[in-house]
Amino acid sequence: MDTLITADRVLPRPNTPLEHGAVLVRDGEIVAVGRRDDVAPLAIDPVTRDFPGGTVLAGLFNVHVHLSFDASPEMLPNFLAADEETLADGARDRLTQLLRSGVTTVRDLGGRTVSKPGVGPRLLASGPPLTVPEGHCHFFGGAVSGDNEIRALVDANAAAGADVIKVMASGGQITEGGADMWESQFDSAALRVVVEQAARHGLPVAAHAHGADAIADCADAGVATIEHCTFMTGPGQTDLRPDVARRMAAANISACSTSSRNWRMMAERMGEEVSRRVYGRLPWLEEHGVRLIAGTDAGLRGSVFDDPVGALELYEWLGFSRRRILEISTEDSAAGLGLGGVTGRLEAGLAADVLVVDGDPLADLDALRHPLLVMAEGRIA
Repeated sequence: MDTLITADRVLPRPNTPLEHGAVLVRDGEIVAVGRRDDVAPLAIDPVTRDFPGGTVLAGLFNVHVHLSFDASPEMLPNFLAADEETLADGARDRLTQLLRSGVTTVRDLGGRTVSKPGVGPRLLASGPPLTVPEGHCHFFGGAVSGDNEIRALVDANAAAGADVIKVMASGGQITEGGADMWESQFDSAALRVVVEQAARHGLPVAAHAHGADAIADCADAGVATIEHCTFMTGPGQTDLRPDVARRMAAANISACSTSSRNWRMMAERMGEEVSRRVYGRLPWLEEHGVRLIAGTDAGLRGSVFDDPVGALELYEWLGFSRRRILEISTEDSAAGLGLGGVTGRLEAGLAADVLVVDGDPLADLDALRHPLLVMAEGRIA
């Protein structure tokens, strides 16, 4: 049965708004997008859903979440104590939260297993990230030592159904005794082994990298996305390297800020000058031609699953236009994950990942907080 969605405005892409538009969906796919008077005659016995005052756009992306974590202050002890059934139940709930908030594509970048509960948005999963013994996030079970173990874990994750291989190229914040955030865990040669072995399975590599040296090594190794990408060199120290950004852009390597709505709290804590410098890497990366993709590190303490807008408001604070923010959270994120031919736009032949909100997000991002309809691959949430 056809579904005809009509509204005051439709955004096939954020830079091509249509007044009095319509989207026609059939069998989980978009059949037509355009003016209401042009699209409506194409429908076959449709269910019509009309949204006066609303805007139809492509579903949002969150390309960096941890479905195993519950975003509470005790998120790590809770994870360590949980059995697989508890983790699966929690993941299903969090996917539902994501979907109801307008997110139709999710990438889960770290868990004990490659878990796909089969509900909610489109889900890409990595399984246990590669790390060094006792390294960052070793509790997921992905510690490796030497090239043979790297290859074996990549093979195991691929066999388990992973859509992406995750590697902890530098240290992080939540692992006691591990490398500091700016310290590398793998050298460029080891990272190339990760990328080459993943490529044998047709899989991209997502690299957790805070350190400037680690980011440079990831760019040289040819990963697909760099998570965090903070260019740290020490406590409170950063070194933005234009040559590395240019290499990332030339190699089509995307960068994910992994900033949740917690950015406001962090900005207050750091102060205006430091926070503008820390978060200023995002417009700097954009100026150097690096594609930005939208992810929040949801699951970490305070990084909730149901407020994508709180995270996107960081970009507005940094001076990005609302059009660019919508592009980053839809079509650019799709392209960064290799899904540009599948979703990210409202276009005939693409998956029916559709979000209808009350108001106009090009005028006010807050409109995204008011979903009227969420559809993932043609299924209404």
